[in-house]
Amino acid sequence: MMAIERFEDLKGLTLTKVDGTKGGESMIFTLENGERYSLYHAQDCCESVYIEDVVGDLNDLVGSPLTMAEEVSNSDNPPDGYDDNDSFTWTFYKLATVKGYVTVRWFGTSNGYYSESVDFEKVR
Repeated sequence: MMAIERFEDLKGLTLTKVDGTKGGESMIFTLENGERYSLYHAQDCCESVYIEDVVGDLNDLVGSPLTMAEEVSNSDNPPDGYDDNDSFTWTFYKLATVKGYVTVRWFGTSNGYYSESVDFEKVR
């Protein structure tokens, strides 16, 4: 099996479990070989990064090879009640199998000096 370094490297692999929910701060993907990978953000003092929404059924991602694993981010369309002094980033993780399609939307905000990105790495 090839080394998994980026979220996109999950494409073609089969998941046996996906853990994570709206409002959470991490999502864990378990592969059929038992390896686990996490989407997360290590919070700092003046930022907030969390799963804003999950569209689709995470169970559709289990048991069939992933036909899509993409990350897209932008800083367009501020949310309602947005403070113009804050920086924000939307990060979308798009996953699909023959059973269905799921988009996990993360929202990050900060005072502009801290990261709003989501990290992806192997769980040790």
